[in-house]
Amino acid sequence: MKKTLEHFQELREIIRRLRGPGGCPWDRKQTPADVKTYLTEELYELLEAIDTGDSSMLTEEIGDLLFMILFLVNLYEEQQTLHLADALGSIKEKMIHRHPHVFSTVEVSSADEVKANWKKLKEKEGKKPEKSLLDGIPANLPALSRAYFLTSKAAEVGFDWENPREVLHKLAEELGEFETSLQQQEKAKTTEELGDILFSLVNFSRHLGLDPEQALRTTNQKFAARFAYIEKELVRQGKNVKQATLQEMDSLWEKAKNREA
Repeated sequence: MKKTLEHFQELREIIRRLRGPGGCPWDRKQTPADVKTYLTEELYELLEAIDTGDSSMLTEEIGDLLFMILFLVNLYEEQQTLHLADALGSIKEKMIHRHPHVFSTVEVSSADEVKANWKKLKEKEGKKPEKSLLDGIPANLPALSRAYFLTSKAAEVGFDWENPREVLHKLAEELGEFETSLQQQEKAKTTEELGDILFSLVNFSRHLGLDPEQALRTTNQKFAARFAYIEKELVRQGKNVKQATLQEMDSLWEKAKNREA
C-alpha cells in the first residue's frame, strides 16, 4: 500500500512538472477538450487488454488510463474548478451510502434488490429528477452500447418483447423493409432501415443475455486475426493481398478458420 501511494504521488508530481514552467510544450497546451479524445482512446485500448487477458498489457493500459484521468484532474485543479480530494471524498461517501447492506444494517437477498435500493438511494441524495427514464444514458456511448442500455431501461417498465422469438419476427420484418428501400434506391430510407436492423439485433442479443458491443469486438478481433494470417501466408508465397485472387484469399481464410478449430 505504501509503495502504491508513493507511485501515485510521484505520478501527480510528474504531471505538475510536465505542465509547469520549463515543462513539456505539448503537455502545457492541452485542454480538457483535448483530453476527452485521449481518454476515449485509452479506454478502448484497456478494453482490448481485458479481452486478451494479457497481464503486461493490462498493467500498461490501466496505467495509461489512470495517467489521463490524473492529467485531466490536474487541468481542472489549475483552473480551481475541482480538487482530487473532493472527487475522492465524494465517491467514497456515495459508495458507502449506496451500499447500506455492506456498510450498515440493511439486508438484501439478491442483486436485483441491490439495484432497486440503489435507485431509491439516488433519489434520496437529491439528484435532479430525470424528465425521461432514458435521460441518464450518456449520448456519447458507442451506438451499439447505447441501444443496449436504452432498451434495457425501457424493459424495466415493461416496454419490451416477451421473448427472443418475437424479436426475431421483428428482425425479419425490418429486413423486408430494408430490401424494399434498396429496391427503391432511397439512401436516407435505406440508412434508417439499416439502423432498425441493428437495433433489432441489439434487442435480440439483450434477450439472450449477451452484450452486443462485446460480441462485435470479438468478431472484429477474429476477422483481423484471420486476415493477418492471409497476409502472412501470401508473403510466404511471394505475393501480397493486392496480387492475390479472391479464390486464393478465400482458401487461406478457410485455413485460418481450421487453425482456430
